[in-house]
Amino acid sequence: MSDESRIVIFDTTLRDGEQAPGFTMDVPDKVTMARALDALGVDIIEAGFPIASPADSEAVLQISREVRRPVIAALARCRTQDIEEAARALESADRKRIHTFLATSDLHLTRKLRITRDACLEAAVSAVRLARRFTDDVEFSAEDATRSDRDFLCRVVEAVIREGATTVNLPDTVGYSTPDDTREFFEEIRRRVPNADRAVFSTHCHDDLGLAVANSLAAIQGGVRQVECTINGIGERAGNASLEELVMALRVRQDRFPYDTGIKSEGLFEASQLLSKLTEEPVQSNKAIVGRNAFAHEAGIHQDGMLKDARTYEIMRPADVGQLSEQLVLGRHSGRHAVQKRCETIGLALTSDELGKVYHAVITMGEHRKSIADNDLRRMVDRVRTGQAAPV
Repeated sequence: MSDESRIVIFDTTLRDGEQAPGFTMDVPDKVTMARALDALGVDIIEAGFPIASPADSEAVLQISREVRRPVIAALARCRTQDIEEAARALESADRKRIHTFLATSDLHLTRKLRITRDACLEAAVSAVRLARRFTDDVEFSAEDATRSDRDFLCRVVEAVIREGATTVNLPDTVGYSTPDDTREFFEEIRRRVPNADRAVFSTHCHDDLGLAVANSLAAIQGGVRQVECTINGIGERAGNASLEELVMALRVRQDRFPYDTGIKSEGLFEASQLLSKLTEEPVQSNKAIVGRNAFAHEAGIHQDGMLKDARTYEIMRPADVGQLSEQLVLGRHSGRHAVQKRCETIGLALTSDELGKVYHAVITMGEHRKSIADNDLRRMVDRVRTGQAAPV
């Protein structure tokens, strides 16, 4: 695909994701996860916020030394000490990016930072200028961009691009936007900023209203070519846009989103499981793409359709994301065909009469069990064949 059709995946699992309560990783864990992200094919790994703690700085330093293919990014406020510490931590990286940020909304400027718009503009420009002394790859993020005054935001964006920012990220920091808002927002900013063509525009959406992935897709339609996201959608509060959901939405709906990424989707489930193991935070069972139920079917009607043609109830193949290929779960909602198929899979050929009795036993046990395991099924078949009463 052309460059215009290529979406850059900026993974912030190790920075925004890791700073969420309960998801902290030590340095070896962060290096392990960074290697997995490299194998997955992400373009940019935001390895940490070096000024935040010695451990964060050390993680960025080690990842910069050991992970060579992707760009390694480090976050820094628009402060000299932050930027210099980020540059020090990134020194060994083959490809490095300093990602500096400052809030631009009046709410943040007046209530949190207590500075004027002019002071904000000056700080942003000075930070980008300083960061360019250490690397040609500088990203500027306007925190709370979607709630910022657009005239002022355009002034900031134009100024940081003029100073040398190569990527401009306009985050929906608090997950306030809707897809229509987001597309229109990026279209307007890109239209109004005279030098917009000299930078890549990026989106960083939070999931407070459950719209992070939808808003990220809308941002792409509005001209964004970098998406910031995390494995399992982890991050502050309700989390970030989920990398796996975004990637597979682009893959499955090429008719609406004719874009591509460098992600090797077959590794998505493995990366999800690794993150869950490292953080000791389970993935919800119904999580799209990587949840254990994402490709599981218990209802008899669904199971019958799946046995005839998987496309009846699956819009992608489980193997495409590294999940198990067949997940017909036996329980009280299951149908005869699924029971028969499962028996055949474990080497049990049933007569029609046996199938009826085993099916009845499955439904009965399903009233008291969440699912029926293969050993349960074997015992049912044995009881049917020996004339014993079906277990409850």
